[in-house]
Amino acid sequence: MYERIGATLKLENGMEFRGWSFGWNGPCDGEVVFSNAMVGYPESLTDPSYSGQILCVTYPLIGNYGVPLEGSDEYGISRNFESERIWVRGLVISECSFDYSHWDAVKSLDEWLKEQKIPGIFGIDTRAVTQLLRDKGSMLGMIVPDGTKKDFPVDDPNLENQIDIASCKEIIEYGNGSKTVVLVDCGVKHNILRGLVALGVKLIRVPWNFDFNTLEYDGLFLSNGPGNPKFCNITVANLRKAMEGDKPILGVCMGNQLLARAAGANTFKLKYGHRSHNQPVRMIGTNRCFITSQNHGFAVDEKSLDADWEPWFVNMNDGTNEGIRHKSKPFCSVQFLPQISGGPTDTAFLLDEFISKL
Repeated sequence: MYERIGATLKLENGMEFRGWSFGWNGPCDGEVVFSNAMVGYPESLTDPSYSGQILCVTYPLIGNYGVPLEGSDEYGISRNFESERIWVRGLVISECSFDYSHWDAVKSLDEWLKEQKIPGIFGIDTRAVTQLLRDKGSMLGMIVPDGTKKDFPVDDPNLENQIDIASCKEIIEYGNGSKTVVLVDCGVKHNILRGLVALGVKLIRVPWNFDFNTLEYDGLFLSNGPGNPKFCNITVANLRKAMEGDKPILGVCMGNQLLARAAGANTFKLKYGHRSHNQPVRMIGTNRCFITSQNHGFAVDEKSLDADWEPWFVNMNDGTNEGIRHKSKPFCSVQFLPQISGGPTDTAFLLDEFISKL
């Protein structure tokens, strides 16, 4: 029988929401953000782009299909998750299913959070929290179970280099294709690794601050990742060297922001970010629209692009930039995730196009 322990979600504006603790019975703090994805909580929780954040999920029932078995494929890539660990600092949901039913599940969400010492709170009106964050913007917050102590002020994770935390610390190689792609790891999702290796390339994954210009490669891939791109001046400097040549470059999510900064453009923090599986984007100059999966809190100021670059995609909800491309060289990037696990695959063709240019 589950023993209920009260807990409080506290926000920096003074608002508090009472609920019940689940997962690890300890306090946590971070930037509170929301996602309205209906499925894919194992993938979301293990997404490194959530580093430093407390995730509020709007879908009312979470945990009903449990958590799959951990394990890696022959390349050492996680089979079922987007990394080797949970990255969110805490989880806020409306209703928690302690009983699960799925052929691939081996444990409950509650058990998984306990194992990885991640606090959760349920019994919360998550749509009210989401409306507040939409009106006021993402804000710092904390989950405090009864019997524990924590209060403001807390450190702002946006003032810390989250990419350095999420990136690999050494060079890792996957696959053995005839073409070589260097992937700059800013907090990469494993589905990107799976997708590129499946396309038959040799993949060299390097830390965010590694000078990849010292390697031999046919194409350069800039991964997704958490936090503020302004911490990655080392990566931007290395990108500018690479852009003196003509080898294909593709960036996704954080990669879009880093490529834009290397091209001389500015980035800025969004009010509450884009975190969902249903973000509509349009390819500029066409009527082609796509549903995309996104997880980012910063965006590119496309008005600051120089004359050699052009915007490629636009977000149909708020008009923000969703991609850029060079007018003459094979350099491009998108603000969404083109091939994703836990989300649509409308834009998976972008990876095929990238590989075809190698």
